[in-house]
Order: sequence, then structure tokens, then C-alpha cells
Amino acid sequence: MTDTPKKHPDTRIGRRTILLATGATAATLAVGAAVPSADQGAQETGTAPVAAAVCTLTKELTEGPYYLDGQYVRSDIREDKTGIPLKLTLTVVDDDTCAPLKNALVELWHCDALGEYSGFVGNNGHDEPDNGTFLRGGVLTNAAGVAAITTVYPGWYRGRCVHIHVKVHTDVTLTPDGSFTGGQELHTGQLFFAETITAKVAALAAYRVNTVPRTTLAQDSIYDEGGAASGLLTLTPLGSTTSAGYAGALTLGVEQG
Repeated sequence: MTDTPKKHPDTRIGRRTILLATGATAATLAVGAAVPSADQGAQETGTAPVAAAVCTLTKELTEGPYYLDGQYVRSDIREDKTGIPLKLTLTVVDDDTCAPLKNALVELWHCDALGEYSGFVGNNGHDEPDNGTFLRGGVLTNAAGVAAITTVYPGWYRGRCVHIHVKVHTDVTLTPDGSFTGGQELHTGQLFFAETITAKVAALAAYRVNTVPRTTLAQDSIYDEGGAASGLLTLTPLGSTTSAGYAGALTLGVEQG
């Protein structure tokens, strides 16, 4: 199973977007510069980058076939799904000014440990209940442009490495049923995980039950080895063991208007 159209078109987006290297402390920003290899290596080992922040223009990535409209606005999208904790901190900024975007809705969706998406269970060969909402949802950014979302470390499905889909919307209207409507979609992309960490997670009992061969980060057809500029998260352990989970951070810059 790959990111090819089933119920939704596999849309490739032409708008510009940037991703800022996370964890940086220097104020100088070089628009259009490449992410240093040292910074990429730091992210792949799960440590915070030490290089100056770099603004890097990059393409948005495919929406894939598993997007569903009208998901809940909530900070915890796990429901009853098994898997190790993943606490995401995603910061949204304007690509022209690098100023944070307040009240932007950051929406996520991804597969569970078995590689199944809610609303499409069975496409990865596993049978489980499907309520159409697990591991889907989003939150509004705060005044600092930060969206904090708790989920589980994703599993994998045939033909793709471990990843999370992300959209950024502005000017949405919250609805009484806990969802949202309207607004403007500014960014569609994907978040990726260091292969060294994913290999450890895949060895845990909750993930070993996924019988589909796993595509590595290097083998993936979407990820282009661009580091943070291509959606590679900075991962930090939440404890002394893999099963304790990880914190993941990335700053996404989007083009408004």
C-alpha cells in the first residue's frame, strides 16, 4: 500500500513553504541557504541542533490518499491506540518575517502501529475496529505560534517509511461538535523520523505485530534526505527506555496570501 489515490486524490502542491531548523539559538536567518549537514545529523540522532537557525525554502509534500475532512480540534489524538507516546511541538511562522502565527490550526493524521488509518482500516492487511477518528485531529497555535499535540509513534504501511501528515490552516471556524470548518489551507506536508530511532521502536511488542515489511527512511519515495527542511523531526527521549516515548519538534514556515 502506497500513497496513491484511493478515496482522495494524491495532490502535489506547488506553493512555497519553509521549515526552520529547530532548537537553534542564533538570531541570524539566511533565506534560501541549505541546512548544514551537522544540523541534519544532530536531528537524526535525536539531539538538539547547535547550528544557527536557517530558513530554507522547500516544496510542500503530497497529501496522500487518507485525508478526511471535519476532524476534531483536540490536543490528544490517541484515543485507545497502543504505541509509545509521542509529544509533538510544532511552531508555525510566516516565511517572510519569521513571525509566529497565532490561531493557526495545525492538523495531523497518521497510521497506527499496524499501519492502518482510521476510515480506511484493512488497507494494510490488518483487522481492527474503525471509528474514522483515531490518530486524527489538530489544535490552534498559541501566541508564540506553538501547537502541542500528543499522539503515539506511528507504525508503517507498505511502500512508505514512518511518517505523519500535517496541514496548516488559518481563519478556521470552530464548530459546536468540536470540529472546524472554513479557513485557508497554507501548508500540506509530512513529518519524518530518524531511522535509528524508528528501528528501536519497530522492535517493541506493540509494533512487531505489524506484519508488513517496513520501508526505511532512505528507501522512501517521498522523503528527499533534506533534514528539517524536508520535515525531519528533532526527537528527544522522554525517558531512559525506548518504550517511554519521544518528544518531537519542528518549526514550519508557511507563505500567507
